[in-house]
Amino acid sequence: MVQFIGPGCSSLAYGAMEELGPFRVRSNGKTLYRNKFAWNHVANVLFLESPVGVGFSYSNTTSDYDTNGDTKTAEDNYVFLLNWFERFPEYKGRDFYISGESYAGHYVPQLAHAILQHNTKPKSSMINLKGIIIGNAVINDETDLKAMYEYFWTHAIISDQVRNDIMGHCNFTPNTSNQSLKCNSAADQVEIDIQYLDVYNIYAPVCHSTNLTLKPKKLTHELDPCSDHYVTAYMNNPEVQKALHANVTNLYYDWQPCSGDTDGRIPVTSTRESLNKMGLQIKTKWHPWFIKGEVGGYTQVYEGNLTFATVKFFGDATMAVQTSGFEV
Repeated sequence: MVQFIGPGCSSLAYGAMEELGPFRVRSNGKTLYRNKFAWNHVANVLFLESPVGVGFSYSNTTSDYDTNGDTKTAEDNYVFLLNWFERFPEYKGRDFYISGESYAGHYVPQLAHAILQHNTKPKSSMINLKGIIIGNAVINDETDLKAMYEYFWTHAIISDQVRNDIMGHCNFTPNTSNQSLKCNSAADQVEIDIQYLDVYNIYAPVCHSTNLTLKPKKLTHELDPCSDHYVTAYMNNPEVQKALHANVTNLYYDWQPCSGDTDGRIPVTSTRESLNKMGLQIKTKWHPWFIKGEVGGYTQVYEGNLTFATVKFFGDATMAVQTSGFEV
């Protein structure tokens, strides 16, 4: 499995060190502890820094930084995979999945599309792609932004008036440069309303101190909202970089978990819409699937043993999953 965060955010920082990787960083920013929920308990996981310039990734060609974009990123990632499988041939032919979150709503399906296209070419190296997993996916700026404001409103974070002003006076079409005064005023009020929240987890605590601790905090099952700062300190430790064989070119800037945005306004067709456009025959209607008597999400099965499913988690969020052989 290969895992992305994106667009300019480090899979090593977030995916590996704060979410699903084998280790987490302690509050002193110097030592690690094991993550008992790591995905590598059941799979071999690659954390890919993408596009070029993110995390420790770099290019010897300066112009590469100016030509970053979704198309180039898909091409670079495909070439990386080909070379990786040549370097580690024992993994060739194994079931392969691509996962990601946020802007990986672009990267994941686009890399999958590149793999499928190349797999049909004569003498092309086959990658045994079995499915993709996308959580909290950035798909289309227009619909994503509208949904964000609706989410804030339905969770009582913004008022009815602010929501109505935004929906009534804001232009959500791509590349809109001028907004009305009422739209700008309402959007400014939203920024005030959410300033004390983690918008990715509105019920979670926020970090009140960026300082590291002299001694590591006692480990608990509680979320530590300051983990970003521990990881940043750890990744900027020269001894850590040496052990990781990272920053071998002595980058002129500090390592950062995020490094900007690329092609953020290019809409990506939703996975479900793409399947319908491919003309695949639908074998089952859109219907809920259950776990322990509760709705786990919704699913639809297509010909070719292909299933599109949403997976409910953390109470009020869903994750789009495209996989094969998914039992429902």
